[in-house]
Amino acid sequence: MKGLKFFAPLLLGLFSFSTEAEAPYNEFCGIENRSFNVGEKVTFTVYYAVAGIYVNAGNATFSSELETFNNRPVYHVTGEGKTNSSYDWIYKVRDKYETYIDTATMQPLKFVRNVNEGGYKKYQNITFNKTANTAVATDGVFKVPACVQDVMSSMYYARNVDFSKLQPDDRIPFSMFLDNEVFNMYIRYMGKETIKTKYGKFNAIKIKPLLLKGQIFEGGEKMTVWVTDDANHIPVRIESPLVVGKVKIDMMSHENLRHPLTSLIRRK
Repeated sequence: MKGLKFFAPLLLGLFSFSTEAEAPYNEFCGIENRSFNVGEKVTFTVYYAVAGIYVNAGNATFSSELETFNNRPVYHVTGEGKTNSSYDWIYKVRDKYETYIDTATMQPLKFVRNVNEGGYKKYQNITFNKTANTAVATDGVFKVPACVQDVMSSMYYARNVDFSKLQPDDRIPFSMFLDNEVFNMYIRYMGKETIKTKYGKFNAIKIKPLLLKGQIFEGGEKMTVWVTDDANHIPVRIESPLVVGKVKIDMMSHENLRHPLTSLIRRK
């Protein structure tokens, strides 16, 4: 997972890596977009802590536009993350992820990844052939399952899950193509609760991803994600221990949401 160091808590916080995915949720290939709007923009602040003291380390922004790709209308979703300038001398991050999602099927047709993290640079340009079920990458052609997602489209897939069909401890499976591999994944639905963030107090849906142990995360279901308990399903808080320290990510602003933010109880 090298090259996902900065966005990992935000992107992978909505997904997990496991080969045991079984759940009653059966809309893997037939999901429709009911959660986000063209022109939506959501920003997050990333806080990092060692010895229990959190500091503002960086920010991330996700936005969506309507475009055309191969004569098909697509949601062009962009995610950008960067460290604050005061921390660039320690570990400079300038990341950009893009996905082009078919508006009719919510399946990705193209994925672009351009990262610069602490001197490590990587560029990927992947086109998905949904007829042949292949991913055409810079360094080869790879067989993929039907309805496979990329790391960005997965987030918007997860936002469209109908949590009302689930019971606590149910798991939601899907597959994702990343670094020339297919990962079978799921998130675990934990139920609902109230959460206080830097933005305000929310009625929230609580989920837990099962993460593989690696350079960034400890293994197991130690990460917790809260998304708004309304039709938008935007993440408002992500918390996780890291191999060194802890990370906390809060939604700080939003524009052009598709639905009213009815989950917000009180602004801070």
